[in-house]
Amino acid sequence: MTVEFITKEDLYIFRKELLQELLVALKHQPQKSSQWLRSIEVRKMLNVSPNTLQRLRVKGVLKFSKVGSTFYYKADDVQKMLEGKVAK
Repeated sequence: MTVEFITKEDLYIFRKELLQELLVALKHQPQKSSQWLRSIEVRKMLNVSPNTLQRLRVKGVLKFSKVGSTFYYKADDVQKMLEGKVAK
C-alpha cells in the first residue's frame, strides 16, 4: 500500500480546474426561467398588492397551484397576463 500526500498547491490546482470546467458547462447550458413563480414574484411582476393577487385567484383570472400554504403560478400564465392576453 502506497501513501500519497496531497499538498495545498495540489488542492489549489484542482479547485482551479474544477471551476473552469463548471464555467464551461454553465455557458453551454440553456438559460431558462423558472417554470413556477411564487406569489411575491408574481406580485412584483404585475405590480399588484397581495389582496389584488388573491382576487385574481378567486375570480379564476390567474391559474395557480397550492403546495402547503404556498401558491405557485406558471410563468407562462403570468407572462400572458402581462401581455394582456388574459381576460380580466
